[in-house]
Amino acid sequence: MAFIRKKRREQQLQLYSKERFSLLLLNLEEYYFEQHTANHIQHKGSQNERKIRGSLKICSKSVIFEPDATSQPIIKIPLRDCIKIGKHGENGANRHLAKAVSGGISLIFSQVYFIKEHNIVAPYKIERGTMEYVFELDVSGKVEGVVETLLQLHRASCLDKLGDQTAMITAILQSRLARTSFDKNRFQSVSEKLHMECKAEMVTPLVTNPGHVCITDTNLYFQPLNGYPKPMVQITLHDVRRIYKRRHGLMPLGLEVFCTEDDLCSDVYLKFYERQDRDDLYFYIATYLEHHVAERTAEGYTLQWQRGLLSNYQYLLHLNTLADRSCNDLSQYPVFPWVVGDYSSSELDLSNPGTFRDLSKPVGALNKERLERLLYLKLVSSRLRGSMSGETEVSERTLSPSARCLLPSFPCELSGSPSAFLLTIQETRYQEMPEPKFMYGSHYSSPGYVLFYLVRIAPEYMLCLQNGRFDNADRMFNSIAETWKNCLDGATDFKELIPEFYGDDVSFLVNSLKLDLGKRQGGQMVDDVELPPWARSPEDFLQKSRDALESDYVSEHLHEWIDLVFGYKQKGRDAVGAHNVFHPLTYEGGVDLNSIEDPDEKVAMLTQILEFGQTPKQLFVTPHPRRITPKFKSLAQPSSYNASTADTPVSPGEESFEDLTEESRTLAWSNITRLQLHEQHKIHKEAVTGIAVSRSGSSVFTTSQDSTLKMFSKESKMLQRSISFSNMALSSCLLLPGDATVVSSSWDNNVYFYSIAFGRRQDTLMGHDDAVSKICWHDNRLYSASWDSTVKVWSGVPAEMPGSRRHQFDLLAELEHDVSVDTISLSAASTLLVSGTKEGTVTIWDLTAATVLHQIPCHSGTVCDTAFSPDSRHVLSAGEDGCLNVVDVQTGMLISSMTSEEPQRCFLWDGNSVLSGSQSGELLVWDLLGGKIRERIQGHTGKLSAVDLTPPNLLFPPADEPFSSRKLPVCPLCRGRSPPDPGWPGHLQLLVSETVDSRMEVFDFHMEN
Repeated sequence: MAFIRKKRREQQLQLYSKERFSLLLLNLEEYYFEQHTANHIQHKGSQNERKIRGSLKICSKSVIFEPDATSQPIIKIPLRDCIKIGKHGENGANRHLAKAVSGGISLIFSQVYFIKEHNIVAPYKIERGTMEYVFELDVSGKVEGVVETLLQLHRASCLDKLGDQTAMITAILQSRLARTSFDKNRFQSVSEKLHMECKAEMVTPLVTNPGHVCITDTNLYFQPLNGYPKPMVQITLHDVRRIYKRRHGLMPLGLEVFCTEDDLCSDVYLKFYERQDRDDLYFYIATYLEHHVAERTAEGYTLQWQRGLLSNYQYLLHLNTLADRSCNDLSQYPVFPWVVGDYSSSELDLSNPGTFRDLSKPVGALNKERLERLLYLKLVSSRLRGSMSGETEVSERTLSPSARCLLPSFPCELSGSPSAFLLTIQETRYQEMPEPKFMYGSHYSSPGYVLFYLVRIAPEYMLCLQNGRFDNADRMFNSIAETWKNCLDGATDFKELIPEFYGDDVSFLVNSLKLDLGKRQGGQMVDDVELPPWARSPEDFLQKSRDALESDYVSEHLHEWIDLVFGYKQKGRDAVGAHNVFHPLTYEGGVDLNSIEDPDEKVAMLTQILEFGQTPKQLFVTPHPRRITPKFKSLAQPSSYNASTADTPVSPGEESFEDLTEESRTLAWSNITRLQLHEQHKIHKEAVTGIAVSRSGSSVFTTSQDSTLKMFSKESKMLQRSISFSNMALSSCLLLPGDATVVSSSWDNNVYFYSIAFGRRQDTLMGHDDAVSKICWHDNRLYSASWDSTVKVWSGVPAEMPGSRRHQFDLLAELEHDVSVDTISLSAASTLLVSGTKEGTVTIWDLTAATVLHQIPCHSGTVCDTAFSPDSRHVLSAGEDGCLNVVDVQTGMLISSMTSEEPQRCFLWDGNSVLSGSQSGELLVWDLLGGKIRERIQGHTGKLSAVDLTPPNLLFPPADEPFSSRKLPVCPLCRGRSPPDPGWPGHLQLLVSETVDSRMEVFDFHMEN
């Protein structure tokens, strides 16, 4: 998949250059400097003398000659193996031939490699012994300069210390870069404006290529110092879709640019010498993209994945990209999980949980016995004896044979349950380790493991990594089942998979290049990968692997694996408890290379980092939410915290927008932007604070800071009643089931009950010590939020008759906060409540136990509004800081955040789209999953402050504005059932108030069936 496409791109570049030479012929951390057209003179001075035409490549650690004739092998001479370098004929027996070979360079060496003879990829052939090769340059005047360069590089290669070698070669490279600059004649247009130029290296798998980076107002350029594989790489900024800062060798020096939305392969990966250069270039490109491309975050992708807009495969690709994984960097290649655990059955049963691997454990912990061997080997009975006296049921029988063999005199009875006992041993074993502490001696992803899987399509990469050799035939990727078994049982094998296992290109499973990969001990040649019995072909294997990845079981458990690799179990105590601790050098921040003064130690550390593998960048620090699957949605669960996240229907008396059919609801929201001004009405003198609509849609009730509750008739289009309970502002209102009573909250600390039929106040609840900010009602329970820092839950039925006033309300619970509470909302089943405070904190409460589930600091100012999604799995909050934040109810993780230029004071949402009212009076339609504004609807000059949604009415009241009504006709909403009453007009209405002129505006449009 990713690597395959990357390799094909490189092959296209090879066709451009018409060379067999590749940077993969260089050693790791070696540079290619220059090339010269030359002849290799064989058998000089004899009758068999011949000239082989080709190209001489000068590299930092070797000299490479590529013959034009593909039948001839490429010659590689390591500079460290050179005995003498000079002009041919100088200071030796060949002096008399100097004139005849005036452009000759003589290399005397002890070892040479022959590569790709007849253009066949195979292990390098090595010839040892003292030899002399003569190369004649076409331009004889360059001989002296080339010899001088070779002598300088030879001195570097022969230094005793590796750090000194690297330092000298780096100095030579920087000197060459300093003497050159970007060729501005290569600009695509003479009108381009230069913004920045700096030095960098282009990163490709296993190798880097130094050169110059240049960015203009329209293009990004990279010009290789050596002109390989082509003179210039050019990317039009208008084509850029994504850009990421990268770690390279655990250093914050990388930058990767993508011109595609979802491809894992980038168009260019650059490594800079200075972090500031990287950051400056990122700023220039990001500034250009700001108005062209939406920023992508892990949280935004999480919400799309949860809601089913992204497959498991797509989501993992996005997480890998965000976590610095790149197909250009084999030490940080994208990592995917083993999901199937059955490679022996004739049929793959994806309905059987036993078919799958346990995704809650890292590969190293899947086999209990191996884990015990790794963790308990140093824990002898002296540690165990005495520390655990016999009390309960742990005995030798609870341990595996491998653990029992370590405890020859283990007592028959020990304290604690088996799991608690094992955890104690594990923690003790880990704490006893000397620094640095780690559990596994190898990683789950490394260049060696990546190429283990891909050797059949990337043999040259394997040869580069292993100094010109393939691995032992019995250690090759021979069989899926054998590889899985070794990952379960091997003492040092903990590798996961790569994206190719879930792609559609089978070439990495088939030896289509007919490579000679060796012969196994049983005598069979290494050829195609042996597939499990349930796979009829490589194509069938990949298809079933994809089916397994997208199966219900994996969808239900993938978040557990994400916690291990990208999430909160990646580091710290949670990682220890999950047996997920690798060598510190693999983690971001595990070592500061700049602080290491010893050059040898620094080079050795960098080499270890690049070859051992690196842990992905940590994306999540709280438990990752699980995916919402149809299985979960259909579960009928009891009323509890877990049950509250199910799709529980509301009672018939409280029918809401969510009761509408899925088809109608989708139709309504898909047409939410089609609003037209229809009529206007004047309602209040000051800001409207709350709104409620009768179930029939005929009456609209509003509260205002002018201290009045008003009733407006939509049929007669007249104000019918105006009620005042006190001289203090009213903050919110709601209609009780049956539409007989209106409940209003007030800044005078009270809650008022008003009888519509009798036209008078029938109850007053004096329940708070400060203003009541918001009220909710469900199943004869009143929920009131107040500036006195509490939310109170009351039980009681208000009097039906005005004569039976002063009904007793019982206080069931008091939910205490640190500061004033400005808004609350209930889940569909009313088992959860979310509150928002003055200081920006969103708190999710379990009402069945009156306890806090999650407390999330979501906003930098007051929380204006909160609401659960229709399925109660997410909470959306809007704040004065202009942010719309989505929180996962199960984990409390902030999974999406969108920012507007002004506060959004109220909203409605269906879980995917949001309709919000802003400070300026605009109505905004947001695509929550796409992270963008779909539509802006003008209509008011003051801020909108409240939202209510009740079929058939969609209502918005602005805070300091008049009160306007927007009609959203939804003729097919009740398809297949009767409307709430015979007079229902069959449309939704959106009511918004505006204080400037105290108007109520009605917007109307007709939607398509």
